[in-house]
Amino acid sequence: MSGAARDDEGGSRPFQHRPVLVHRVVELFAPVPPGVVVDATVGGGGHAEALLDAHPHLSVVGLDQDPDAIAAAGERLARFGTRAVLRRTRFDRMVAVLDDLGHARTSGTLLDLGVSSPQLDRPERGFSFRGEGPLDMRMDPDRPVSADDLVNGAGEQELADLLRRFADEQHAGRIARAIVAARPIATTAELAEIVRDAVPAPARRRGGDPARRTFQALRIAVNDELAILPGTIDAAIDRLAAGGRCLALAYHSGEDRIVKARFRHAEAGGWTGPSHLPTPAGVRPTVRLLRRSAWRPDAAEIAANPRAEAARLRAVEKLPLQEVA
Repeated sequence: MSGAARDDEGGSRPFQHRPVLVHRVVELFAPVPPGVVVDATVGGGGHAEALLDAHPHLSVVGLDQDPDAIAAAGERLARFGTRAVLRRTRFDRMVAVLDDLGHARTSGTLLDLGVSSPQLDRPERGFSFRGEGPLDMRMDPDRPVSADDLVNGAGEQELADLLRRFADEQHAGRIARAIVAARPIATTAELAEIVRDAVPAPARRRGGDPARRTFQALRIAVNDELAILPGTIDAAIDRLAAGGRCLALAYHSGEDRIVKARFRHAEAGGWTGPSHLPTPAGVRPTVRLLRRSAWRPDAAEIAANPRAEAARLRAVEKLPLQEVA
């Protein structure tokens, strides 16, 4: 996730990236071997720029499905020449891009998950419950399914299920019924108001805007975000050279649970048996966790960029072959 500001007239500035935990990310990539780091969600290029400035032994392959992000990152990283290569694609195509570029191994991968502030701050993208915009929410504007398709086309049970699954929404049934009853719904502002009215008054008075969770769930469903994350993490770890590192920045519990699970799966060498049973002979960890708990932004960073507050950063390092044989 990144930060962006609105201009004085209320419109959106160009895609501006305020990378979260950037100093920690730069620090964690310092020891990796020379080579390429995949910035699998490059956004406006903030993390990539910091890495390239700090570490001359690294180059970056930046991926993003948002054409605005790729254009902004291209401008920001142009001064690095061939050390920065960008591709407009979803991060689950990472391996195909690396094969195409001839990178058999990587020095690292960074996954900065969720929606970026420039996307949130542009009402026409339809991500924000605070503005008036179309029901879109597609990170890649060429995707066939938008939020409008779900809001106005999905059944009540389907809507309730996705609200529970992707947002832990306690009032999923009430919200789903209200959405179906109010159809057709044309704008983000209409949807947000319907959700607020559907939530009981006591719940509206705590925990922030009740529309936030519904918008989060719809965005995740539209972009298939959680479904493609486990395989992407596994592929990123598999591609690492010894000493390479995989970092993931998550912004809500669903993402963070997946990151923790896949990192721990790799730490266990792929062993999926019950934790109370001994690990079979010959099973060795493929990575080591760099920290058991997540790194979080400090108070100063949160004050400068309030959207950073939810960030959780986790990291693993690929073990040498002799340690996993």
